[in-house]
Amino acid sequence: MHYLHQAFLPEVIITELVFQVYRSGILTQEHRKQLRNLFLYYNLSEEDTTAINRLLHAIRRGWLKIV
Repeated sequence: MHYLHQAFLPEVIITELVFQVYRSGILTQEHRKQLRNLFLYYNLSEEDTTAINRLLHAIRRGWLKIV
């Protein structure tokens, strides 16, 4: 059961995080900490990595701000 929880958790966190950032237009320090922890402690799927890359692309383009 613990393994199933670990496999499900990152996807839910990433989906919610991306939604929050796009809705607000801002990537906070807390969001950055969450992203760092996801990269460090989880083996992310290709879909998760793509979602994060799109988020970073939006930041580089100036569509989202970092605070």
